[in-house]
Amino acid sequence: MRLKRALGIERAEVVSLVGAGGKTTTMFRLADELASDGWKVITTTTTMIWRDERCGPTILESDAGRLLEKVSPALREQSRITVASGFDEAQGKLIGIEPSVLNALIALREVDAVIVEADGAKGRSLKAPADYEPVVPLSTSFLVPVAAIDAVGRPLDDRTVHRAEIVARLSGSPLGQTISPELMSTVLLHPQGGLKNAPETARIVPLINKVSASNIDAARRVAGLLLDETRVARVVLSAVTDDDPVKEVWSRVAAVVLAAGGSRRFGSPKQLLPWGDKALLQHVVDRVLGSSVDQVVVVLGHEAERIGTLIGNRPLQVVVNEDWARGQSGSLRAGLQALPQTCDACLFVLADQPNITPQLIDRMLDRYRRTLAPIVAPVHRGRRGNPVLFARSLFPELLDMQGDQGGRQVLERHEQEVETVEVQDPSLFLDIDTVENYEEAR
Repeated sequence: MRLKRALGIERAEVVSLVGAGGKTTTMFRLADELASDGWKVITTTTTMIWRDERCGPTILESDAGRLLEKVSPALREQSRITVASGFDEAQGKLIGIEPSVLNALIALREVDAVIVEADGAKGRSLKAPADYEPVVPLSTSFLVPVAAIDAVGRPLDDRTVHRAEIVARLSGSPLGQTISPELMSTVLLHPQGGLKNAPETARIVPLINKVSASNIDAARRVAGLLLDETRVARVVLSAVTDDDPVKEVWSRVAAVVLAAGGSRRFGSPKQLLPWGDKALLQHVVDRVLGSSVDQVVVVLGHEAERIGTLIGNRPLQVVVNEDWARGQSGSLRAGLQALPQTCDACLFVLADQPNITPQLIDRMLDRYRRTLAPIVAPVHRGRRGNPVLFARSLFPELLDMQGDQGGRQVLERHEQEVETVEVQDPSLFLDIDTVENYEEAR
């Protein structure tokens, strides 16, 4: 997966990178991706960066007015340029521009994105900022705090951490302590750490770099902790020097259990049917709660008050679809409307599908994290089944559905974009429509 897709960069963004463990490489990798898509991109810094071949065509101009005059003609000739106010020959570094200049740069008609390295880290894997940094422009619309996961498991000292004493203070950890995922996430989320000087309106997407098969579990732990902060939109797990730079994207995924139907063909509420030592709805809900989804919503309708007593004190939200008789699309809308804006995707689960497992749900979430596909569905020998995951980009289409089609029309409309998870056991797709189905399944 490319960085552009994983981060969710849009046109007219000012992207500021802070932290340690690969900011400069990330900046130029992202800039190259955007330029390859036909965007006009500026890379720059508000501090200092090494001048090397990655900078590409470079404008050095200390006067802001003359700098702006040179940018548009340069971008008519090039897809990507670097701008700086000067060059320090002794250090071999470009000298940054004033943050106020960035407002004017992104306003230029030729510019699609500006990417800014907003602090330095001396090649370390984790850092905390000094009093005078980071220099994050107020025009920043997208903030990317960066850390390298190879810091986890190492001692908290100056060999791994830039400004180790400040990191120790922010994390409440003594110098020399082994760096844990909890310590890393604490520093990245600290208002004097990774979120220092973050503009209130900026979207925040941390990037955990240098992820490999040997440390991905630690990176996943950091991602889960970072998502406890509501300002964090998603977390990118990456190895930005690899051909395939993005390994996984972690975000908040909800499950909506559709349990509003009147069970006309069955003759009585299926939600109340005995299944083992529970009612069928209780069984299905507990299977969903056993997965790693971040939120569970149960949509009730027919006999909502009676069926709602099955939920008990389970950690979930119940909503009622008063128009349940008009079809499943109303329940989809009720479930989606109950989700917060921070939810990135939704898995729709049928309440009469007793053989669903937490393992299947987690496999679907894993496929979504690896692909960010707009739809993920399970299949058995080419036959597609439920549950189905939809990304937020398709929520507007789902909200427009009418009648008893549910999400089927949306799925068919995006057939070529569906990612599938192969299942070996066809009984996972069992749904109970008739008394005969029920008796046979039991």
